[in-house]
Amino acid sequence: MASSKEYLEFILEQLSELEEITYRSMMGEFILYYRGKIIGGIYDDRLLVKPIKSAISYMPTASYELPYEGAKDMLLVDEVDSKEFLTSLFNAMYDELPAPKPKKKK
Repeated sequence: MASSKEYLEFILEQLSELEEITYRSMMGEFILYYRGKIIGGIYDDRLLVKPIKSAISYMPTASYELPYEGAKDMLLVDEVDSKEFLTSLFNAMYDELPAPKPKKKK
């Protein structure tokens, strides 16, 4: 099942207080970037984030879910209705996220 554009727009609105939130469509799902770093994505109309220490400590009871068959587990974000929660979560995660890999020259 692919994610809906409406759910993407809802999540983007919830994150509207953050600068540099971008996304990329990939096989019917959406990869989310925060200031150039991959933070998670929208899979089957669920917001999932990388299971890094800061996210785990911010959401200690979050469940681990597969974004798609064969992928690594990610954390399910349940509190998508709270702009404040999502903004704080993304800010808490940013420093721990790996820098984007440089693009290879052709």
